[in-house]
Amino acid sequence: MVSLTLLSTALMGLLVVATFVAVARIGAKRTAPGAGSVSRYDAITGTLSDVARKPVVWAVAFIAVTVGIGAVALLAVGNFGVSEALAGTLLTAVYAVVGLLLTGFVFLGAYFGARGRGLGNAHGVAAGSFASGLVFLVLIVTELLIGVIG
Repeated sequence: MVSLTLLSTALMGLLVVATFVAVARIGAKRTAPGAGSVSRYDAITGTLSDVARKPVVWAVAFIAVTVGIGAVALLAVGNFGVSEALAGTLLTAVYAVVGLLLTGFVFLGAYFGARGRGLGNAHGVAAGSFASGLVFLVLIVTELLIGVIG
């Protein structure tokens, strides 16, 4: 037990050092807005935003996620020679993915609702975080009352 604690402490220390180094590198490379040509970051984010604005991409992503979740759920509950331990783990993973998707929709709905009313990014993130926290609070309360997990 002590070795796990020491390993965890060492890994967290390395994570803190890596974060500090990454932030220091980003700060050193930062230039004033409008100075120079288009950066690689701007080119990548521009391309990604162009792709994300296409309805076909959203339709294909929805179909892929739906078929993927359905296939994993079918593999978990079907008679395909999967061991019971793996089937339980797959079903738990399906529940977790669906729960995270629902929580993501709640977060984004609150975020874009706040942004659509003229509030800033920070207000949108606060509203989304509050709404996501309420989802987790409801999950905890229902788990304590009726036991929905496991």
